[in-house]
Amino acid sequence: MAESGLIIVDKPGEWTSHDVVAKMRRIAGTRRVGHAGTLDPMATGVLVVGVEKATRLLGHLALTEKVYEATMRLGVSTNTDDAEGEVVATASAAEVTEAEIRKGIAALTGEILQVPPQVSAIKVNGQRAYKAARAGEAVELAARPVTVRSFEVLDVRRGRNTAGADVVDVDAVVTCSSGTYIRALARDLGAALGVGGHLTRLRRTRVGPYDLSLARSIEQLAEECVVLPIGEAVAAAFPRRDVTAEEARVIGHGGRLPAAGLGKGPIGVFGPEGELLALVEEQGRVAKPLAVFVP
Repeated sequence: MAESGLIIVDKPGEWTSHDVVAKMRRIAGTRRVGHAGTLDPMATGVLVVGVEKATRLLGHLALTEKVYEATMRLGVSTNTDDAEGEVVATASAAEVTEAEIRKGIAALTGEILQVPPQVSAIKVNGQRAYKAARAGEAVELAARPVTVRSFEVLDVRRGRNTAGADVVDVDAVVTCSSGTYIRALARDLGAALGVGGHLTRLRRTRVGPYDLSLARSIEQLAEECVVLPIGEAVAAAFPRRDVTAEEARVIGHGGRLPAAGLGKGPIGVFGPEGELLALVEEQGRVAKPLAVFVP
């Protein structure tokens, strides 16, 4: 059996997240493989892949904070809000000032309501939005609350696209909550400036505590499949609680423990020998198991 743990993949461009999972199944020698948080095909960077028992962590890891490096082009709108789509509108961005760009970015920072892109995996009436959009149907997507903790401009570059139109490329680093669409930020920034916008480059540099320093390319993993052991993965991502032998017995049978006041969200529970036992969540005075990893 393959070792249970996480594989931090540096996803190449043009690969879907499912492509990566299929490849990692072959490399790891197991079908029990999944990922935490989809990356669009054009995007590169950190994709957290779980193997064996660690697949049970993925839903919790997908909810952690993420960091992206992005390039947003002002002056061109597409039907997907990124460079993969068809151009639906153009407008000269020659008169857009850097001060206006920074003001627009400030309005998109903090706790905001964001409408997901039409071409997205959000379900509407039981159907993925992208399927309806590709069938030519207009999809009404509700705005959702997301948090953009930081939206930092690295560079503002002016130029012309292949059609000769004046465009502005904004390089930025975005730190945000799960569920935030960076291409929707590009769309909304362009809309606020009256010229339209879309995403031309996206690289995810961090998911929770896992960053590019831990990531390996598909080629590197084919040579050596580096797995972050499940215990280390949990200790890096969540608060840690060490328990006694008796408490370990209780949690090992799916029982509850008294709350330890460690706050909201998953907590890693470790036994007397330092072994990972479970993920729990505190609710009132008790800690309830979310996932038990023993025996």
